Amino acid sequence: MISILSGAAVAICGSAFAFSQWQVRRIEARYPAQGQFMEVPGGRLHYTERDAEGPLRDTVLLLHGASGNQADMMLQLGARLAAKGFRVIAVDRPGHGWSDRPDGAGDASPAVQAASIRAGLTSIGINKAIVVGHSLAGAVAANFAIDQKDFTEGLVLVAPVTHPWPGGVTWYYTLAAMPVAGWLFSNLVSMPVGLASMNAAVDSVYAPQTPSSDYVERTGAELVLRPKDFVANAQDVAGLEAFIDVQAKRMGEITAPTTIITGDSDGIVYAHIHSAGSARDIPGARLVTLPGVGHAVQNVAPDKVVDAIVDVAERKARAEAAPARARL
Repeated sequence: MISILSGAAVAICGSAFAFSQWQVRRIEARYPAQGQFMEVPGGRLHYTERDAEGPLRDTVLLLHGASGNQADMMLQLGARLAAKGFRVIAVDRPGHGWSDRPDGAGDASPAVQAASIRAGLTSIGINKAIVVGHSLAGAVAANFAIDQKDFTEGLVLVAPVTHPWPGGVTWYYTLAAMPVAGWLFSNLVSMPVGLASMNAAVDSVYAPQTPSSDYVERTGAELVLRPKDFVANAQDVAGLEAFIDVQAKRMGEITAPTTIITGDSDGIVYAHIHSAGSARDIPGARLVTLPGVGHAVQNVAPDKVVDAIVDVAERKARAEAAPARARL
């Protein structure tokens, strides 16, 4: 009996693994890399770019949140920002989309990600930008403004995660981040369960709004279900709170013009903790709260996000002009 059960377990696991690998090949063929690659120590980061329409105003760096990739930010913001005169760069954070993750779990730190992305951007000649981060990438964007001050000309936090919160993280992130259990879970379980629950997961991020019917297709959201991406995403989330516990105490060091934009109906991230906390702790920060809007602010209210970026760019320009006027 034991041998029969063992054989059945091996067969089930083998089938699950084969299904996962088949789906990886299908997903990668369906959603190939759409942009270019920039070199970083130990690997490459994938990015997409939109040139400014007309005279160049500033460069904007878009950073996506958990379970996403660059397309989630570029989808609604790219063309709108280009039309305003911005050069737009959207990066797959390390281990997401088509970007490498050279140091594995070591690349989960928002500070490491910020340094890696900055190194990649320097390699393609981008030395300054307005940094925009959504959700988990709010921690990465804030780190740009803290540890990469000379790069960060302005900061826009979109429904960000920036402060300690109660309750921890969902159990499967902790499990998938474990060395052995994570490999088993991501290679045997996450693909079939993720495919079955993808639409429901997207709906929860958008709630109370509704995503467009082609959102998953246009953003390649299924890329996160590949085992290596799933593990990388879990490592990012599982390690975030410990990082935030330290970085939140440094938010007062941010000197770049800053705007935080959030929805008051966000069911994913506590706006009263993170957005309100950022507005409280960052000197001169402005808080924009959108009534009735959920977590996917950049996709349901893109014009408001663009307005926030334009506002930061204008404040940056005025600050740069002030010393010149003082010398006259």
